[in-house]
Amino acid sequence: MSERCHILTLALLLLIGTGAVLAASALVFAQDNSHVGHAQHVLGSNGVVPTMPGQDAFGAIQEIVRILEADPNTDWRKINLAALREHLIDMNEVTLEATAVERVIDNGVQIDVTGSGRTLVAIQRMLPAHARELNGLSDWHSKTEALAHGVRLTVTSKTAAEIAHIRGLGFIGLLVSGSHHQPHHLAMAKGEHQN
Repeated sequence: MSERCHILTLALLLLIGTGAVLAASALVFAQDNSHVGHAQHVLGSNGVVPTMPGQDAFGAIQEIVRILEADPNTDWRKINLAALREHLIDMNEVTLEATAVERVIDNGVQIDVTGSGRTLVAIQRMLPAHARELNGLSDWHSKTEALAHGVRLTVTSKTAAEIAHIRGLGFIGLLVSGSHHQPHHLAMAKGEHQN
């Protein structure tokens, strides 16, 4: 065999060997990564994980559970996540199902919040409690009175800027005002508050 044939044979064997190694490597890689599709499905493309749970009440309760689990002093015998869930249902009813009719009055706004069934019960539970939280906030004065099918919320101020602020917020803006909601939810989950 000539030297040239010998070199070609060695090159061919080297090429075949390299191809075999590459094919074996590809097979091993495919076997080792058989769960990559599932991981990508769970983690999303590029390993990014969504942060929103897909439903707001679910997410609020999930956040509270994480806080409770991270606190070594949590007394699990007192935890009442069912009460928090009921409160979040009330919030949903009042926010999305209640009818709110606003009227401009001297120094502020008066809002008749009405509904029926589960919505009415939620209005009756939430509005008086929320009015107490609004009192004194930004120089506001708030009060409620019972109506046949709901609650009348009146919010006023003595300063022109705050009167405009109150009127601009309207029902839903007043409902979300203040920073008491999140601590209230945590206290409720801990069994410290009921409404």
